Amino acid sequence: MAIEVRIPTILRPLTGGAKAVEGSGGTLDELLADLDTRHSGLRARLVDGAALRRFVNVYLNDEDVRFLDGLGTEVKDGDTITVLPAVAGGAR
Repeated sequence: MAIEVRIPTILRPLTGGAKAVEGSGGTLDELLADLDTRHSGLRARLVDGAALRRFVNVYLNDEDVRFLDGLGTEVKDGDTITVLPAVAGGAR
């Protein structure tokens, strides 16, 4: 069994159009590194240095990882990671 990562539309060109991909690792950081071996550039779009990019929200089983341990958040087989870009703005 693997960890499912749900990919937002804006990042799907990096996954060949896939809505979800699978990977493995003991932490979110390891999972993203694993995914980057098959979907080059994905990690760079989500991580800036040693932290998640400011306008990217990542959820582990519906919990925001920023309130857990960020990139150090432990993950395990059967978990679901959801990546959501932050959306703001609008017109009057």
